[in-house]
Amino acid sequence: MGKVVLVTGVARQLGGRFVRRVQREPDVDRVIGVDAVPPEHHLGGADFLRADIRHPTIGRVLAEHSVDTVIHMDVNGTPLGKRGSRASVKETNVIGTMQLLGACQKTPSVKRLVIKSSTNVYGSAPRDPAVFTESTPPKSLPSGGFAKDVVEVEGYVRGFARRRPDVAVCVLRFANILGPCADSPLAEYFSLPVLPTVLGFDPRLQFVHEDDAIEVLRMAAGEPARSTLNSGTFNIAGDGVLLLSQAARRLGRPTLPFFLPTVTWVGSALRSVGALDFSPEQVRLLTHGRVVETTQMRETLGFRPRYSTAEAFADFARSRGPGLLPPETLARTVDRIAALMPAGSGQN
Repeated sequence: MGKVVLVTGVARQLGGRFVRRVQREPDVDRVIGVDAVPPEHHLGGADFLRADIRHPTIGRVLAEHSVDTVIHMDVNGTPLGKRGSRASVKETNVIGTMQLLGACQKTPSVKRLVIKSSTNVYGSAPRDPAVFTESTPPKSLPSGGFAKDVVEVEGYVRGFARRRPDVAVCVLRFANILGPCADSPLAEYFSLPVLPTVLGFDPRLQFVHEDDAIEVLRMAAGEPARSTLNSGTFNIAGDGVLLLSQAARRLGRPTLPFFLPTVTWVGSALRSVGALDFSPEQVRLLTHGRVVETTQMRETLGFRPRYSTAEAFADFARSRGPGLLPPETLARTVDRIAALMPAGSGQN
């Protein structure tokens, strides 16, 4: 008998794609997709069970189907399809994870657990280190939003790992996932015709292509390859960084700089009318940025992304169509202005 894999959060595009991918693994016998709402996309040959992980019924699902591998992808920053609220998302992230881990603890057949986490766990603050490693503590713990959810989720996962040392636990801290099907708050932000920015700041950003996200989840779900280890905590990001100003130029979208208090007010206004989930943590990211070290991803996990940060962003940009300002024209204009500047004017 092959593996029985249970995947949460399959109503979202990324979860659906992973379900279709993991079915092709030769050692996987059955895949069970779980979500509180039916997916609008196909799950291939997987079984779908409508179940809310916030409720104890998830324990019966694990036991009845002798699940041995659990991929927890239902940790998200925004409601699915705008149907929910921030409160329901937090409940799913935190209470749902608690229930799922409790069920895994009581199910002897469970031998592997993979958690889709986020680099949001490090927060974004003015005195952050230039690069975060997996062991770097945040300068200040996130006080709310998705970042706080992720901190709590990882705390519960560490407790589970102590109680069930026989289970291989892998926590994947993803940088912002982008690609043609991306539906994250940052993807919504980059889809605006004009990008509000914080005056005086040009943050460094990292991205993961959605194809790479699927592949690293697949690696974490299986047996480790020779000379690698797929249990532990790993930062997942494409090579390199991209400045927010570079991203705007490549999209062909003009930026509109505001003072920080005004950006916070604009974000609240956009969020209140449902135009964009422009949360305080997103404002902090677009102010201070965040960069993580990926040495462990390469040397221990053995994963090398196909897409760099810039390539992942380029694929996302192609899927969104041209902005108000054609990128080629915008780049030429910036170059001309730079050429007209007096020598040394850009130096301190």
